[in-house]
Amino acid sequence: MDERDRAACRMYLAGPLQGDTFVTPGFDQSHYLLHVLRLADGAGLMVFDGHNGEWQARLERTGKRDVRLHIGAQVRPQPVPRAVTLAFAPLKHARLDYMVQKATEMGATRLVPCITARTQVARVNRERMLANVIEACEQCGVLQVPEVEDPQPFEAWLARQSEADVLVFADEAAPPAKPLQDLANIDGHGGLSLLVGPEGGFSATERALVLARPNVRRISLGPRILRADTAAVAGLALIQAILGT
Repeated sequence: MDERDRAACRMYLAGPLQGDTFVTPGFDQSHYLLHVLRLADGAGLMVFDGHNGEWQARLERTGKRDVRLHIGAQVRPQPVPRAVTLAFAPLKHARLDYMVQKATEMGATRLVPCITARTQVARVNRERMLANVIEACEQCGVLQVPEVEDPQPFEAWLARQSEADVLVFADEAAPPAKPLQDLANIDGHGGLSLLVGPEGGFSATERALVLARPNVRRISLGPRILRADTAAVAGLALIQAILGT
């Protein structure tokens, strides 16, 4: 993406998108384009749908409050990223918003709220999570819109994981070591999940269930106690440093 594209307004649209077509944004998006960004008739922007890459678009006013977008040329094809799931215990609103936004920036492709024995927030606003995901994609040039799953019991999520996939366990009880070395031989194929616990950590029973599974990479995130949202960002940074994506 060149500097001109970085400076352009970006908007997520429900697809599928294709060239030389017209798309009518919803009321809220039209209001944002006209009254927040104050785009004039004929203004250019970038649009994406999470599946078909990024496209040039041009705004056309069709009424006092209505617009349509003419989809032009594709500027970036849709990438095929490594599937990286972030499984986490839900947090309070502000911390959860931060974690969702940063996880999207860091390349997570699926977000799974898991209810653990020590989870302090059992109810999750999935629509709010999706809004934060889309906002992060729009602001950071991300084309792969992460899937957001409904909250689910931790044990149920763990039982559904394939034994062939890698599970990176951010274990605060692990001895301080060199996590990049622990993750160095992860290949670029197959599923991969990062598991981050709640404030207070996993219970002994939950830890035993995780450590009993094959392909578990137990890592330490250092000698300091990290907040759950910070641990998620740190763990994803390590994974992306290894994968190079």
